[in-house]
Amino acid sequence: MASAGSSSLVILDPTSERSPATRQRIARPESVKGLTVGLLDISKARGNVYLDRIEELLVERGATVKRYAKPTFTKPAPADLRYEISQQCNVVIESLAD
Repeated sequence: MASAGSSSLVILDPTSERSPATRQRIARPESVKGLTVGLLDISKARGNVYLDRIEELLVERGATVKRYAKPTFTKPAPADLRYEISQQCNVVIESLAD
């Protein structure tokens, strides 16, 4: 983890990658107005409740919202679902609730 005041960020990947890919962080949008935001439910209990509220807030702020769900929380989202989201959305929020 990055310490306070540090500009570096360490992201731990739980997928057991031996040689993780290096990924560049992209800038966050200034606003969600006019953007399409994907909400990905990972299929854990009550995650949809959280996303329902997030959707309300995003719509109030001028975003278009598309909802998606993983078939199971125990595995990564299928490649075709990830591709669909990447083609249809500007940004994505993934839920986790227990």
